[in-house]
Amino acid sequence: MKKVNFITAIFLLLAIAGCKNAASNADATGTFEADEVIVSSELPGKLISFNVQEGMQLSKDSVVGIVDAKNISLQQEQVEASIKALNEKTANVQPQVELLQNQLAVQQSQLSNLLHEKTRIENLIKADAATGKQLDDMNAQIDVARKQLSVTQQQINVQRNNIATQNRSILSEADPLKKRVAQLQDQAQRANIINPVSGTVITKYAEQGEITASGKALYKIADLSSLNLRAYISGIQLPQVKLGQTVKVLIDDGEKKSKEYSGTITWIADKAEFTPKTIQTKEERANLVYAVKIKVKNDGFLKIGMYGEVLLAAAK
Repeated sequence: MKKVNFITAIFLLLAIAGCKNAASNADATGTFEADEVIVSSELPGKLISFNVQEGMQLSKDSVVGIVDAKNISLQQEQVEASIKALNEKTANVQPQVELLQNQLAVQQSQLSNLLHEKTRIENLIKADAATGKQLDDMNAQIDVARKQLSVTQQQINVQRNNIATQNRSILSEADPLKKRVAQLQDQAQRANIINPVSGTVITKYAEQGEITASGKALYKIADLSSLNLRAYISGIQLPQVKLGQTVKVLIDDGEKKSKEYSGTITWIADKAEFTPKTIQTKEERANLVYAVKIKVKNDGFLKIGMYGEVLLAAAK
């Protein structure tokens, strides 16, 4: 029995040593993460519709929910009614202008008769059948008729200007109201909850029928078609990496097997930081390292939070 235990212990030590050697072959280790987006409502109110479930695939710009915006609709109707009331307050100048135009036509007819009478008197004077005083009186009447015509025309112009000024003053109040209608229409459109990116729903924070607030998280979504492995390299390794570089990424695939992926370095930190406590040994955690992000295409096996190893020697 003691011999068996001794042999078992030897195998365990060899296995542990093998694991340490395998870990030491990795140039960097880290965990997978995704670019997550937390979606919230732009308006406060009741969620009258919210069709989101965890694990659901959502496309960009799709409507996934609606917040009750009845109050906004009522405000819009009220403002539109106010605009309509302003239009009803405006005056119609046409009836008054038509009255003055009729008066102008009568005065024009009178002037025509006076001019005709003047011509007749001038002919009579040539025949010594009329006096110069008669002609003077006729000229005076013609002058009065012409002045009346001018006054009536001015009255028409003044009436039009006055009514136009009055109407402009009334209708000028409609411009701010129209702007208010546009604002309310914009708010009503924001009642729709629009999914901003294509991806998978990771976490759901609300349910249909709940009262939500503006900016309150409703769900979290991320594009899982590719994940970012956030790993840490030492200052000695830093000159070996560059943006766009292809590296080999390994993840555990069983007890002694690894699954290999190809990754691309998309980000390198410009400042050093202390090694996270979850990485390597206590002594190595005291060293300064640089964070890098490696984009890896996901075949469905990669998960957020999963550990991965990076082999820089495999770079091309």
